[in-house]
Amino acid sequence: MAQILSANYRSLATFLALRLLITAVLVAIPTAAFHLTGMNSFFVTLCIPAGMFVFIFTVYRVVYGIRMFQCARVLRSYPLIFHPRVVGKRERWTRYGDVLEVRVTTRGQHGAPLMLAVNAAGRRRWPESTDEGAWVAGDLPFGGVLVLPGKKSMLFMKPAYWDKLAQQREQADTEHVARAERAGLTQKTTGARIFKPGA
Repeated sequence: MAQILSANYRSLATFLALRLLITAVLVAIPTAAFHLTGMNSFFVTLCIPAGMFVFIFTVYRVVYGIRMFQCARVLRSYPLIFHPRVVGKRERWTRYGDVLEVRVTTRGQHGAPLMLAVNAAGRRRWPESTDEGAWVAGDLPFGGVLVLPGKKSMLFMKPAYWDKLAQQREQADTEHVARAERAGLTQKTTGARIFKPGA
């Protein structure tokens, strides 16, 4: 578990550092060009708004850092359990990252809920194939964490249709509810709000 979190923290830090480096280079190009050549071209100065654009989108993606801490809370509260069948349905683009629709099936149970997931390390796409199954920590009516085999990519999950699972949450015993509260999974989420701070 510690290795999974460490790998994802490193991946997120690398992603953010690369974005900030690109921003710094784009902003520095016009200044360097003017000092070295005296050139003050309109096209060169376009690098500054481009750098600001990259920086703004990087700030939006810092929301992933919040999800990383939420994943850590879940992993402290729940064990990882292997599920042999995890189906990725489709992806939707948001400014915070791709919203991934996932079904995690459990042997002996029918009607697996549709989940929304976001890659906690900031990548926009399915990191690896789920053909060989995946590890899940959490309680699906509340949400959880999906860890894919291979490079230990980690996704934060919440139910796509929160209200439809209200009865299952209400019927959960006090131990299940208390554990979900410790993991920070009792908050309602709707659609793409899963990726917003405090959602």
